[in-house]
Amino acid sequence: MAFLLVGALIVAAFWGAGWPAFKRDASVTAATLFDLLKLAFAVVAGVGGVAALVVAYRRQRVAEHTNKLAEFAHQLAHAADLRAEEAKAFAEAADERAKVETERNGVRLFNERFAKASEQLGSEKAAVRLAGVYAMAGLADDWRQGRQTCIDVLCAYVRMPYTPPADASSETPTRAEDQTPIGAADEARAAREEREVRHTVIRLVGRHLRLADDDPASWCGYDFDFTGAVFDGGDLTGARFNGGDVSFEGATFGGGDVSFDRATFSGGKVSFGGATFSSGKVSFEDAEFSGGRVLFGGAALSGGDVLFTKATFSGGDVFFGDATFSGGEVFFGGVTFSGGQVFFDRVRFTGAKVFYMAMFSGGLVSFENTVFSDGEVFFGESIFSGGEISFDAAAFRGGKVAFDRATFSGGNVSFKYVIFVGGNVSFRTARFQVPPKFDDGLLGNTPNGLTLPQK
Repeated sequence: MAFLLVGALIVAAFWGAGWPAFKRDASVTAATLFDLLKLAFAVVAGVGGVAALVVAYRRQRVAEHTNKLAEFAHQLAHAADLRAEEAKAFAEAADERAKVETERNGVRLFNERFAKASEQLGSEKAAVRLAGVYAMAGLADDWRQGRQTCIDVLCAYVRMPYTPPADASSETPTRAEDQTPIGAADEARAAREEREVRHTVIRLVGRHLRLADDDPASWCGYDFDFTGAVFDGGDLTGARFNGGDVSFEGATFGGGDVSFDRATFSGGKVSFGGATFSSGKVSFEDAEFSGGRVLFGGAALSGGDVLFTKATFSGGDVFFGDATFSGGEVFFGGVTFSGGQVFFDRVRFTGAKVFYMAMFSGGLVSFENTVFSDGEVFFGESIFSGGEISFDAAAFRGGKVAFDRATFSGGNVSFKYVIFVGGNVSFRTARFQVPPKFDDGLLGNTPNGLTLPQK
């Protein structure tokens, strides 16, 4: 093709030169040389033109081929990207299927463990029930989504009907020679075993409530329902009831010691409403009530001791309204009221030492319509330095009521319409920087040994 093109160009060059003819002369003339030069130039021009066309054509072909190669490479890269995306999508789908399958297997495993633990809790054998308690607690640690359910089951076990065993002195099994029926001995042993199972539940709850909030096994913030449960002992020392609802409503504390020492109540709702304290000791020593609502309304102390020694009430609302402390001893020695609202309205204190060395430095503490009767009610060495403290319409009947060595240095302390009947009411050596408010007419008609220092 190129040769034909060159030939065509040479012909065109000859045609453009007028088809010069060569004379066969004996000598070469100037005209002949000129004709040869024109012919050479024509040939060179034709060859150069052909070469330029060939180079341009080849360059174009190379460029076109390069573009095609680049486009093909781009298509290959795009195809590779598509394959990579498809492979990634397949991998993600496979991972999702594996995850779903794992979760399904995990849920199936958790359900199987839950069913097994529940079955153990329903066993007639105490050892099996005890194993069920630990199994259910372990499942609660591992199964975060089902933790509340596991806690509910453990609480429900404690709410089951229960009669505490007799004292250890009468629990020794005896046979025919001691005139004690074998059946009674078996029942006593079964009661002791059941007590061990129940105390284990309470101990595990306390252990999990002492863990830090960020601990994966912490049970803080969950609900605990012990409504109507019977407690004959239990250790909740240092437990942190931070959030969630906790109910001891209608619970019976009878026998043994139940410890809430250093416990924290800081959010949510905690209720001991209508609880009965009939024997043993329930201690809230160094406990902190710093938020939420804590209810002791309608609680009844008929025996034993309820101790709030050095407890702190620094926020939220605490209600003791309509509670009755008529037996045993309720003690708020060293307690601090520094915020929030604490209501003892209409509470009946009978024969109990109450608020020794208490500190009232903020918030509202109300004893309105409260009745203090018989025994000794002692506010000695208490400090009233802030907040609002109201004894309005309270009644002090019989026994001894002492505010000896108390300090009234701030806040507002009111004894309006208070009734002092019988017994002895003393403010000896009390210090009044800010005198409390009394109803003068009532005090003038109250011959009860009241001794008030001069302001």
